Amino acid sequence: MKQFKLLFKLALLLIIIGSFNLLSSCKDNEPEPEPLLTGEEMRYTLGAFGNSGVSGTATFAKLDDNSVMITLTLTGTNSGGDHPTHIHMNTAAEGGAIAIDLSNVDGSTGISETIFNSTNDGTSISYEELIAYNGYINVHNSSSDLGTLLAQGDIGQNVLTGMSEDYELFSVSDPNILGTATFSERVNGETLIVIELTGDASDSDHPAHIHMNYTATTGPIDLDLTNVDGDTGMSKTNASSLNDDTAVIYDELINFNGYINVHNSATDLGPLVVQGNIGSNG
Repeated sequence: MKQFKLLFKLALLLIIIGSFNLLSSCKDNEPEPEPLLTGEEMRYTLGAFGNSGVSGTATFAKLDDNSVMITLTLTGTNSGGDHPTHIHMNTAAEGGAIAIDLSNVDGSTGISETIFNSTNDGTSISYEELIAYNGYINVHNSSSDLGTLLAQGDIGQNVLTGMSEDYELFSVSDPNILGTATFSERVNGETLIVIELTGDASDSDHPAHIHMNYTATTGPIDLDLTNVDGDTGMSKTNASSLNDDTAVIYDELINFNGYINVHNSATDLGPLVVQGNIGSNG
């Protein structure tokens, strides 16, 4: 009888241990809970690049596990397309290396969703750091055609505040060529300078500079601008400092004692295409 009771207790113990192991195994096999949205988010505009017709938004959302979800929502993409997307360093006007690979945009839906908590080199990055990041987003045509951009937009500290000043650029050598220079403030205080020319029949690039003083009195070059593209008539420059490395912010540039010269070409700087006073002289 004692032997029977001992065997019974042993069997019961084995059953209890087996049940515990089974429960533990089931618990170990349960999927990890999905991170939840905290409600904090920031949305950025992605504009069409050239004549692509593709534009949309990038929404940065904070998750409760300290990761970030970026959702791209684009219009104008074609069914069957698969568009590589990245966050790059610096402003779109400057260009920069890829910092974070995002999921490709599905051309059929125009949607891409990526969850991450670090950059490509393994550096941790939080939601707060990302919405203050010095970067921009590129959406490319395809993995075999990365050179063709569909959409692009600055993010983080590089977005525009909405404050801007326009300056007229007057024709000099050709009365058909006119232009404008738009100075726009960034969140970090730097300035996006965009030159747009109309009526230019040439296809050569035009060097452009900000000079000191008035057009009538002339003065030395204080800031080199990106050449005006002869095909598009456009130039985009991110201005954070003058040529002598003196830091300059938007408020200082729109009160600057200066003017803009746009030259014929790098090999023929003498003839001016357009010219106009800016800042305190505008």
